Amino acid sequence: MGYPITQKVENNFPQSGVRSKIIDHMTLRLETKKLSVIYGTIYGIKDVSLPIYDKKVTALIGPSGCGKTTFLRSLNRMHDLTRNTLIKGNVYLNGEDIYAPKVDPVMVRRRLGMVFQKPTPFPTMSVYDNVIAGLKLVGIKNKLILDEAVEKSLRHAALWDEVKDRLSSPGGSLSGGQQQRLSIARALAVEPEVLLMDEPTSSLDPQSTSRIEELIDTLKKKVTIVIVTHNMQQAARVSDFTAFFYLGSIVEHNTTSKMFTVPENKRTEDYMTGKFG
Repeated sequence: MGYPITQKVENNFPQSGVRSKIIDHMTLRLETKKLSVIYGTIYGIKDVSLPIYDKKVTALIGPSGCGKTTFLRSLNRMHDLTRNTLIKGNVYLNGEDIYAPKVDPVMVRRRLGMVFQKPTPFPTMSVYDNVIAGLKLVGIKNKLILDEAVEKSLRHAALWDEVKDRLSSPGGSLSGGQQQRLSIARALAVEPEVLLMDEPTSSLDPQSTSRIEELIDTLKKKVTIVIVTHNMQQAARVSDFTAFFYLGSIVEHNTTSKMFTVPENKRTEDYMTGKFG
């Protein structure tokens, strides 16, 4: 869902440049400034400016079609793969604009890993080969290095003990929750600086969801995480910061504890109390 580029619709966007709560003692890992994604003549997001802090979890919430996933995909240049898409504004990773002309989008995607809504293992490929797929793409062939990466990544994804004797089994033979953790292990194998998660538990049962949430809490000690979620309780449980998206823009951004107890914008309060969305 997007918003046509017309004067009427532009005027209906929430006020851009919403004031974010900058925390002086925290390190910025990622930051967007006036970021817009335009599909042909349709805005997916418009003028989104958002700080994302190092080794913290930032949750993106809002109604369906409000721009959360569009924003997430813009953070590692996945829209480069979509025809008739225009990106305006800036995305800074460690102060470097990832959309600068000489920046290699393949390397950007290595530094900002993505975990999708549904588990995405290669079903006929072994668990081992699933984990090292990204490493092989960048030319790593040393068996010792690959073996170490597999164990390290599976341990970080809380999956090693469950599959260490099944590394040659197809990835598709694992349960849904295990497949999602395998997808996370594959993303972690290339040692990204940021992990982007697009509703990673929406297709999972409650027990698997709980395992992924526990995993997120552990992973944030090593990597910065941005997660899209429609589950308000999940956002409250796993995130340190929350950004509320509506009609392609950010209405409010704050620490999760403050936003869920004393939201500053009435639209945020109305959404959280179920008056719309």
